[in-house]
Amino acid sequence: MSRNLFNLDGRVAAVSGGYGVLGGVLASSLAAAGVKVAVIGRKAAAAEEKAAAIRASGGEAIAVVADVIDETAIRGGCDEVVRAWGRVDILINAAGGNVPAARNDNRSIFEVPIGAFDEVMRLNLHGTVVPTLVFGRAMADRGSGCIVNISSMAATQSLTGVLGYSVAKAGVESLTRWLAMDLARRYGAGMRVNAVAPGFFLGNQNRALLVNADGSYTPRGRTVVDRTPMGRFGNAEELIGPVHWLCSDAASFVTGVVVPVDGGFSVFSGV
Repeated sequence: MSRNLFNLDGRVAAVSGGYGVLGGVLASSLAAAGVKVAVIGRKAAAAEEKAAAIRASGGEAIAVVADVIDETAIRGGCDEVVRAWGRVDILINAAGGNVPAARNDNRSIFEVPIGAFDEVMRLNLHGTVVPTLVFGRAMADRGSGCIVNISSMAATQSLTGVLGYSVAKAGVESLTRWLAMDLARRYGAGMRVNAVAPGFFLGNQNRALLVNADGSYTPRGRTVVDRTPMGRFGNAEELIGPVHWLCSDAASFVTGVVVPVDGGFSVFSGV
């Protein structure tokens, strides 16, 4: 077979959380591969700054201002992408994160407000469901599309302090499998839904929990590294290969899977 199965040139992608640490790297990498990228986020200045940076690097990008849990705004964003480029081929659901009020590192879980639990659930689970159903419908109408969700080690490992985040990401994995089944059966083999589950990557939200100001590990950071066979945290760029593969024709018979990108964290018992 002579064609490059990994070629993404000319496709159209929407990336929620497209100016965040992980989403930003994926948005830039897709643009560098010739994909037209819509950077989706609720902060207009940050979304436009990221889109402008992609354009300055020779890529094609637009900023779409929308909160991922606002169905009306996301529908408007999808319409904007289709007006600009005629279709949408790829959706990367990279928006998410934890909510400080939902953590229980130094207190009982019984002291966590239910409202904080709801907030982290809405951000991570609803914030994946809403864009998936909106953009997925646009893909289903054409019988072709690829959705990649971002899960977490917290979906399958019981990580201390993050009940709401863990439950939400477990929901994202269930959503991934269910929609992979349903969309392929109803709309054809061109509809695929997969996920990647990052291990521990340093970002704005978790850096202080894992690394001290002098660069040394916090106790939690040391525990993570000791439980990671590769002995380090991941780099955001290390998500590019797995995500590009899932979006490409090289993964045309792959749907409903969750790919760990974790340095071996998920397979090590600690013994």
